[in-house]
Amino acid sequence: MINRIRAIRKSKGITLAELAEACDPPTTAQTIGRLETGMRNLSIKWMDRIGHALGVDPETLVRSEEAPQTQIVAELTAAGPEALNAPREAILPTDLAATSDGAQLMVLSVSASIGEFRPGDLLWLRQLKPEDAASAINRDCMVPRPGGRFTFGRLIDRRGTLVGILPPGSGEKQQVVDNPPWIAVAEMLVRRL
Repeated sequence: MINRIRAIRKSKGITLAELAEACDPPTTAQTIGRLETGMRNLSIKWMDRIGHALGVDPETLVRSEEAPQTQIVAELTAAGPEALNAPREAILPTDLAATSDGAQLMVLSVSASIGEFRPGDLLWLRQLKPEDAASAINRDCMVPRPGGRFTFGRLIDRRGTLVGILPPGSGEKQQVVDNPPWIAVAEMLVRRL
């Protein structure tokens, strides 16, 4: 089995010290480093602690040696594509199905061209509590409506319990939802070429 703790930690932008502190109970950065490099045995108990601290399922911390490893080999900059000093493992969105703050991720599938979205696009959204909606202003969001329906578009207003969403289509009117149980903010767009 291949240990993926370092790849997942780096993809989330977390330092060894931050991960060590996020563990319950907290541990040291040196211990996390030894677990990442295999100098210390990665037990099920450690997998549970580290997985919870990273906000991922513990089983994503390891992968089979036979499984193909997709790598990030270059970075596209303003000057063009540049090779990385060392390739790093690409973590699939499904491996990160929960965020470090415990928020649930969900996916909106696009079946028609609307605004900047194309058929086949998958829009990954992170679920927020209504009181955290201020962080989603001017971002694409999905909000549940009564009767099992949803509203999707740019979150343009939040007043009390009312949420204002501007749909992505041209010329559409703002939709207002009263007291939604959650708001899901767009985190990532996956588009096949």
